[in-house]
Amino acid sequence: MSVLFRAATAILITLVNAAPLQAESLEVRVGYVQWHPDQGPVLSNVLPEPEDAGLKGAELAIQDNNASGKFLGQTYTLQSTRANSEEEAITAFETMLGKGIELFVINAPAQTLETITSRAKETTLFFNAGARDDKLRTDECNLNLLHTMPSYAMLTDALAQWLNQRRWDEVFLIGGPTDADKGWADAFRRSAKRFGLKIVEDKLWTFDADLRRTASKELPLFTQASNYDAVVVADVRGDFGEYVPFNTWLPRPVVGTQGMSPVAWHRVVESWGAAQLQSRFRKLASRDMNSEDYAAWAAIRSIGTAVTGINNPSPAEIRSFLYSDRFQLAAFKGRKLNYRDWNGQLRQPVPLVHPRGLVARAPFEGFLHPNSDMDTLGFDKPESNCRING
Repeated sequence: MSVLFRAATAILITLVNAAPLQAESLEVRVGYVQWHPDQGPVLSNVLPEPEDAGLKGAELAIQDNNASGKFLGQTYTLQSTRANSEEEAITAFETMLGKGIELFVINAPAQTLETITSRAKETTLFFNAGARDDKLRTDECNLNLLHTMPSYAMLTDALAQWLNQRRWDEVFLIGGPTDADKGWADAFRRSAKRFGLKIVEDKLWTFDADLRRTASKELPLFTQASNYDAVVVADVRGDFGEYVPFNTWLPRPVVGTQGMSPVAWHRVVESWGAAQLQSRFRKLASRDMNSEDYAAWAAIRSIGTAVTGINNPSPAEIRSFLYSDRFQLAAFKGRKLNYRDWNGQLRQPVPLVHPRGLVARAPFEGFLHPNSDMDTLGFDKPESNCRING
């Protein structure tokens, strides 16, 4: 055996021994359940919501998790259901639970979400990517429920901060008749008081007229008042709010659920690397990313970030990591995001947008908080009864 051959063999053995062991394969299974009741015909019918809103965000997050996880031996899979009824959504959840899935993203109304969580195991971890109801963050607290969808209070606080900053202190509020409209309007009334705004008129829209024909006659009369700086609309599903801009008694800006709106996400958000997220989403879904998509994406990316940090798919370990100082979610909003330890809400900036442009991003400079300025949006710890971490 030649000296050269022996030397080459020795080098090969050394390299093999020095090579890192293949990472042990780790499978992370996530369940996604989506259901929203049929709202019936919308009088404006201008901007229909995509039926897969939320689901496509979840699918993109699974792709993102697998892109990084493949280097660590981690594989992420998604089992999803878009249900046609509440009963079907609950059955789908129970089926997934029976298959051993313990990580869930739920895009459903608050009542359905609470029913699903009540039927879970003690170890099951949930992410709320659909319900904005404040009660889930203030009173009806769940130890194993985190919220990636901003609450109504977070959205309306963002709007109220902006109005205060612009010194548009007197507003005309128009609320719709649905429960969602009432939830949004109630949140804004709280925000107005919190940030020093005066609601000079507070009216409920109860008409069922076809505003496509009568808006220029109906709305100027409805919005009559001696003076106001802005009109705030609470029309979540878009029955009448699309026709309020340019049809008010006084020539004033329209904000709220229509006009300039506070949202979790919008296609006009492009800074801080968001343009590449938008591009990847359009390639996947053949449409623009919306708030439901973003909330589902943020939930599954939170799971991926935690599993990367601890190399463990246990719901209890993931939950512990998400509430630790080690967790930071890179979420294309210019800030590293984390969860409030008292109610599980994801802290996040709120974009204020109109259909074709970004106006601003809350929280704004000058609104101070002893811990995080993002806690000026939504119910702060002293304002909430939730203490899910003691």
